[in-house]
Amino acid sequence: MSRNSVETVGVRYTGWAALNRDPLEDRVEFTCPQCGEKGTKAARRPRAAYHFTDGFVQDLEGEATTCRSCKNSLRVVPVVMLHDQDEKRRFQAVFALEPFSNN
Repeated sequence: MSRNSVETVGVRYTGWAALNRDPLEDRVEFTCPQCGEKGTKAARRPRAAYHFTDGFVQDLEGEATTCRSCKNSLRVVPVVMLHDQDEKRRFQAVFALEPFSNN
C-alpha cells in the first residue's frame, strides 16, 4: 500500500442486512472519497477479527483496494459489520452527510 492511499469507511452486510444478496457473497462496500464512485471488494478478514467498538462491530485494521473508476489506492478502514436492518439504519444515521432535523 502506498503512502498516498486515502482512507474511507467500508460496510460489510451480513444476516438480515444482506437480504438482497447471494448468501455466498461476502463483500465490503465503500464509496471512493476522491471520485464518489461506489465500489465493492471481497471481504478477506474473518468475521472473528471484528470487535465491538464505538457502538458497532468493526474491523479497525481495514483492507486495501483500488478504486476501479479513478484508480486511486484506498485503505478501507474501519470496516463496519451490519447484521440487521436496525443496525443498517443506525449506521446510515450516524454517517449521514446532512444531520436529521426534527421539524
